[in-house]
Amino acid sequence: MDLNIVRIKGNLTKDPEFKHTTSGKSVCGISIATNRVYSKNGKKTTDVSYFDVEAWGAIAENCVKYLKKGNGVIVEGSLKQDRWEKHGKTQSRVKITANNVQFLFNKREKMVGQPAGTDSDGPMPTQSIA
Repeated sequence: MDLNIVRIKGNLTKDPEFKHTTSGKSVCGISIATNRVYSKNGKKTTDVSYFDVEAWGAIAENCVKYLKKGNGVIVEGSLKQDRWEKHGKTQSRVKITANNVQFLFNKREKMVGQPAGTDSDGPMPTQSIA
């Protein structure tokens, strides 16, 4: 049996991009940056990786409703490789298809659409595929 499970924690590099497919399904694209800090030759070094994530249905709708650039998230899902032809050459890109997105907010951050006078503290409930 093959295994294709990914779990990453990072911050959005831009606001979510939302659209509907021609068949009416909701889809949202988010881009996440993750940092890995390590020591190299006695100096602290940070390695940044960027991941494209695609969320569907209710998860997509909640991502666009509550998230904005800079917000923290934990994404669980699977890797998907898209392939296409361009100028006679095969191109490809690997992205994450989200099965689960957990929104992370600290006391100073406010969710998009959060009522005035309310505080968020810690993770929001997980947004999962039903």
